Amino acid sequence: MSKRSTSEQVPKEMQARFDEITRLTDAFSHEYLNDEYATICRELTATLCRKRPSPLSQGKAATWACGIIHAIGTVNFLFDATQTPHVSSSQIASAFGLSSSTMQAKSKQMRDLLGMYQMDPDWTLPSKVDDNMLAWMIQVNGIIIDARYAPREIQEEAFRKGLIPYIPGA
Repeated sequence: MSKRSTSEQVPKEMQARFDEITRLTDAFSHEYLNDEYATICRELTATLCRKRPSPLSQGKAATWACGIIHAIGTVNFLFDATQTPHVSSSQIASAFGLSSSTMQAKSKQMRDLLGMYQMDPDWTLPSKVDDNMLAWMIQVNGIIIDARYAPREIQEEAFRKGLIPYIPGA
């Protein structure tokens, strides 16, 4: 299903920058969020490190770390008080000593670069993928259907093609 790499491999020249930024995202995730957020923030950081040229090569590490958490939070509704975990956008900016506008600008830069959006199946936390209907929508003979309710052979083909995260009930 995922069109992105979950690898944390980065070019040698970006390794120190990756380590610097992920120290900050890991610390924030462990204090306010959870291991799942820490992992997906590391994956986003690695993805940005692999871009040519990498946007992470310039600017402050704290600004990038803050933007990374905000971008992932935007996809996964982190700012919605009904969700667990929940952290407000202003809390994230404050934790990094940044203004909300600076954080949001970095977040938007990343989301635009990678085509990220709310409920983006590629950047949804694994624990939320079952509830993300966009992860299950496929087109069959020109009709969009929820693959969870499709016949098993269609599910198997959709999984083989990487269109759905797993075969329901398997």
